[in-house]
Amino acid sequence: MSRKKESGCGCGSIPISVILAALGGGYWWFIHLGNFNLSKFLPNNQQITAPTLLHAPIVNHTVTTPLPKAPIVSNSTPKSTRQALPQTAWDKKVIRGIYLSRYQITNNADEQTIRQRVRNYRAQGINTIIHGVWGNGCTMYNSEVTQQILGYKSCPNQFQDQWLNWLIDEAHKQRMQVHAYFEKGIKIDKNSPIFDLAISKKWIVPGVDRTYAGIDHYVLDVEIPEVGNLFKRTLTEFVQKYPNIDAVQWDDYLGYHAELPGQVDRTAHLTNFVRQMITDMKKANSKVSFDICHHNPYWAKRYFAADWKNWGVDRVFIQSYNDANFNEELDYAENYAGVAILDKQLNRLKQLVDNPKIKSILVFPLEGKPEQTATAIKNTTK
Repeated sequence: MSRKKESGCGCGSIPISVILAALGGGYWWFIHLGNFNLSKFLPNNQQITAPTLLHAPIVNHTVTTPLPKAPIVSNSTPKSTRQALPQTAWDKKVIRGIYLSRYQITNNADEQTIRQRVRNYRAQGINTIIHGVWGNGCTMYNSEVTQQILGYKSCPNQFQDQWLNWLIDEAHKQRMQVHAYFEKGIKIDKNSPIFDLAISKKWIVPGVDRTYAGIDHYVLDVEIPEVGNLFKRTLTEFVQKYPNIDAVQWDDYLGYHAELPGQVDRTAHLTNFVRQMITDMKKANSKVSFDICHHNPYWAKRYFAADWKNWGVDRVFIQSYNDANFNEELDYAENYAGVAILDKQLNRLKQLVDNPKIKSILVFPLEGKPEQTATAIKNTTK
């Protein structure tokens, strides 16, 4: 019986050596004939692209230290890179203050004027502005309390309603403080808008206060409930209306005078009044410091019924306006928050600056030229 012919190509009968030779020849043909472009057999989206070198690599066998990374340039200078100037003895004082009368913002002083004024004082080395906000029985801001009790909302002077907000805002931007100065305290003169009202209501302590030559003052009797409430409510309203104020300050006009007629000791009554006023203020705004700038404790109590050591105030600055006993006053000032002097006493400034026990210095421009005073302070403390 004959066999069927096997199907297939018969490749199995080809010797392995022949197959290897054919493969080797094909490989040689792909490599050496050249001009064979495999990519033309591929789809367009799979084209092979060889990387292109823009510059020939430079071989350098020398070991070098790598360059530091370039710094990132910023529009603002980091605080850490600023070189702090060495502090002078003046710079080290906690408070370097100047008093500004409430009249500084009259005649409708505008925002630009007020802000520029703050920057100018900062440039002169001042870090605290003690600005008048009350005086002679009226406020230099719109007050609902005085409207209710006295019948008017402010002093008759013209001023911008936002002046104190501008002042506080700019001062804080300049890293300064603003202390509200209650000028004249509980005293008024005949030019006060409430003088006639006070006389008619019998709010005045009998007699005339002639503590300072050239002007007669009349003391409002804070023992009268209506008068006491006027001051307490006004102060409470103020620290609520201006919650960012740093401090309030009263001076020796928060006191009576020994030469008033009659042998009446008003010390205890004044102490009770002030303590209650401070308590009310702190309840309304505990962040605000209650400060006084007064005579030394002996003189204050003996001649002004102002026993301020028992008032519970936050800070005391000793008035040293009298050159006759200036050095004696410094003994007190060294034990309290600081000292206050007049512009005519700037010859004493270096002595105070060089005394490390004097922690703060306040200057009162009695001549009414605070900007000139500030310039003189800078020239003295260079």
